[in-house]
Amino acid sequence: MIVAAFLRWVETAKAGDRARAANALARAYLRSAMAPPERNAAHVAMTYLLDDPSPRVRLALAEALADSSDAPRALMVSLSEDQPEIASLPILRSPVLSDSDLVDLAGRGSGVTRALIAARPGLSRAVAGALAEIGNAEEVVVLLENHSASIARLTLKRIAERHGGHDGVRSLLLDRPDLPAAVRQLLVQFVADALSGSAFVRAAIGARRIERITREAGRAATIAILGSVTADELPVLVEHLRAEGRLTPAFLMHALCVGRTDFFASALTTLSSLEERRVRSILATARYHAVRALLESVGLSRDISSLFVEAILLWRNAVQSASADMDNIAPLLIARQQSLGTLSPAAGELMEMVAKLAIAEERRRARDYATGLVLAA
Repeated sequence: MIVAAFLRWVETAKAGDRARAANALARAYLRSAMAPPERNAAHVAMTYLLDDPSPRVRLALAEALADSSDAPRALMVSLSEDQPEIASLPILRSPVLSDSDLVDLAGRGSGVTRALIAARPGLSRAVAGALAEIGNAEEVVVLLENHSASIARLTLKRIAERHGGHDGVRSLLLDRPDLPAAVRQLLVQFVADALSGSAFVRAAIGARRIERITREAGRAATIAILGSVTADELPVLVEHLRAEGRLTPAFLMHALCVGRTDFFASALTTLSSLEERRVRSILATARYHAVRALLESVGLSRDISSLFVEAILLWRNAVQSASADMDNIAPLLIARQQSLGTLSPAAGELMEMVAKLAIAEERRRARDYATGLVLAA
């Protein structure tokens, strides 16, 4: 009878009075000891208020119920689909909304709804994965800025695939310490594509030169990434680069010259289908022709396989002589070039790349030496 009287009263009461009454009714539902019939009647009354024409009434209801685990789930789902200032309360705070509820809301809601879900504290991997699949770049930025959200590595990869061209998304991804190396390399390619597609850059440098510069810069950036890749990430990254067609002789030689020997061994393991232990044994101890046979089995032509064998032997000598400061064998490989005889066009092109690495290494050592003198002074 009390609820019936309440429902008759709201038909004529002012919006402010209705809002106060809605808040009081919701608090009484949560905190008062009601008999089951009274509780059911209060539930019906709150459900009725969901259709109140005044947003103030629905907002008052949401404010009272948002933080409670005893709030009726159906009411919270309905309030989550209201206008943003009302929906934000249950979406961001309600403990009764399940992952399934949030995924459904993301699927049928607006961009604002998805952005609110993305900002929800403690967001689960399942919901983050759904947002990565359907959210636009702005909503994904909100997700990545939510440091309490749990985001799986596969979700990070999917975000990079869908929105790697967006500056904000790319920057937030690259700032993450848990970003897989394969995803980091994928973002490098997006940066290279953005540079090569810039009308200003192409006009200033020229189309052919910018393509060469971006290709070399992308390769150098990927090589730099290899320096921080963990052992368990190596096979994944190698497979990613193989699928992208980036395990070229030039890339492999670059990696070998600058000491990415673990990556080089992992790449040969993938390309040769041999056991990793067998590949590493050949690289570490086998004779010249056995190493050359391994290299040619993965597709390296005979005219360049000898260059790779020479590089591998130089690293063996460096390890055996305990050259602690050795991190680039390009200058040594250039010095050995005269003893290799006349090079084929492919081998000559490869050695041109090695020569650039040697020059870069000389400049780095000069900078380090000058810096040391300045610090000593």
